[in-house]
Amino acid sequence: MPYIKSFADTHSEAINEEVIYQNPLLFLKIWEIAAEAHTTSNLEKYPWHFHKEVEFLAILEGQLGVQSKHDYIMLGPGDVMVLGASQPHHTHKPMTGTLHYIVFQIDLGKHFDQSTLPYLNCFSELTEPLDQLNYIFQTNQSARQECFAFILDVFHESQLRMKGYEMAISSTIKRMLLLLLRNDSRNVLRYAVEAELNRLRPVLDYIDARFNEKLCIEDACALLNLSYHYFIKYFKKTMGISFVEYVNYKRIKQAELLLLTSELSIMEVSLEVGISNMAQFYKLFKRHNQCSPREFKLLMRSESR
Repeated sequence: MPYIKSFADTHSEAINEEVIYQNPLLFLKIWEIAAEAHTTSNLEKYPWHFHKEVEFLAILEGQLGVQSKHDYIMLGPGDVMVLGASQPHHTHKPMTGTLHYIVFQIDLGKHFDQSTLPYLNCFSELTEPLDQLNYIFQTNQSARQECFAFILDVFHESQLRMKGYEMAISSTIKRMLLLLLRNDSRNVLRYAVEAELNRLRPVLDYIDARFNEKLCIEDACALLNLSYHYFIKYFKKTMGISFVEYVNYKRIKQAELLLLTSELSIMEVSLEVGISNMAQFYKLFKRHNQCSPREFKLLMRSESR
């Protein structure tokens, strides 16, 4: 169990660190750190830093000190900690002895598909950073052990890179999210009741049927008989992303499918999913995949051989 105390320090000079993904289609980086037994030191390049990816830490051996904006936490063997997206933090080795741990950085939003998208709002950190979920690991030994095992599974799969390792990692990430959702007894994730999602069902069906056409928010508002301003707030609160972001998500997912399963040109794919501006299509596609449509097609087809 971690030791926690308040720790006042400045993080005004925190560095925005760019995370380079080991596999650009998995949107994650995971590696192990082993510090020399006789040293005590800061462990990062920058004393304070942050990144848009969520970070999980899993301690294999030794003691690790983690300082965030509000707390200083001492982690030991078997402990797990989560740091929310863009949350300033730094780690250090507070005492001599062997230190060995796993760092797992991930853009969680990229791992929601059409079946799990309704849960994106829970992990979008619109109201609270995911740091608030650390109470689960501090009070629930079973959940802590299970999450620890999931992180090790992702690490081992990323190292071995056996056939289908992407599927294995994606599956494990979803199980981690489910673990957090089901063990969040304080409802930090603000799980939306089914009634809220059902209220949006006519709009979601409308988008599914017509996302390749020009969609108008006003038409969506009319389906629910809501004002424009109330609708856009309600949609984002329930879904975790805006109406426009959701429509673009659906379009890009369909574009990915067409790139992999058809012989349509990139321009034809863009038009097929309702984006007539090629520059906009490239911009949206790269935002979702960290690569161009052409690079995506070449990479995915080469991986499948």
